[in-house]
Amino acid sequence: MSKIKDKTTSNIISFVMLIIGTIISSLALECILIPNTILDGGVTGISIIIYKLFNIPVSLLVLILNIPFVFIGYKNLGKSFLYRTVFSMLCFSLLCFSLFLTCFENLAQFVDDILLATVFGGALYGIGVGIVIRFGGCVDGTESVAIVISKKTSLSVGQIVLFFNLIIFMIAGFIFGVDRSLYSLLTYFITSKVVDFVSTGLEQAKAAMIITDKSNELSREIYRKLGRTTTTIKGKGLISGEKDVLYCVLTRIEVYELKHIVEDMDESAFVSISDVSEIIGNHIKSTNKIRKLNKKVS
Repeated sequence: MSKIKDKTTSNIISFVMLIIGTIISSLALECILIPNTILDGGVTGISIIIYKLFNIPVSLLVLILNIPFVFIGYKNLGKSFLYRTVFSMLCFSLLCFSLFLTCFENLAQFVDDILLATVFGGALYGIGVGIVIRFGGCVDGTESVAIVISKKTSLSVGQIVLFFNLIIFMIAGFIFGVDRSLYSLLTYFITSKVVDFVSTGLEQAKAAMIITDKSNELSREIYRKLGRTTTTIKGKGLISGEKDVLYCVLTRIEVYELKHIVEDMDESAFVSISDVSEIIGNHIKSTNKIRKLNKKVS
């Protein structure tokens, strides 16, 4: 009973923080970045370009343009993997994002100095997006597609996202001028750094070490839900005695789901998440063979 209550409380807090994150990011967009024609990357950047050209509300564009990205991610990455992200994106990160964008449309422009707008707009937007990502949501579906492409190529998720965004900024340069494109690029890097800071380090790869008494059950569940294999290491605690240590490398978007898997299966487990600066080999990528074996395990 206590476990259910704690999980319910955790979910409520997560949903509240998702709303707060969307409010902050919407405020930064509608009151600082958009009035100064400064773009973000991904779907939001495309939405701002279309808004400036055809005067279609950014809130509507963000909602509509994300739908195919979410669908592609769902079809390729699996239901269990994207469940919380898709749910959060549709129910909060997109609906609330669109709602709050509409609410802020009539507010006065906060900053009219282009450099201040670039720095503080990017920082404020990064805070909002970082909060959303930290609590399992997402305001831009391009990362899901980037993960799909990454699994089938030698490119990392970060390289793919950066490539998409550079194309967007180049298009913005032709339409709004080179200076706006460069300011947008600067805003993108500021936003990325702030997102990393707020989310406590969201590099493209994470390493998880799980000290547990239920290594077999956890390994199977991680493999079934995330498609990630784990390495079991025998360990010995000073007080706890013999323990199994599971080592697993995964992407940043999978960390939230991993935490829930461990919480559900072994409340006494100890989990450590660290950054991975470089990966040699294909451990981070789930191949078609793994996905087929994954179906057999489930």
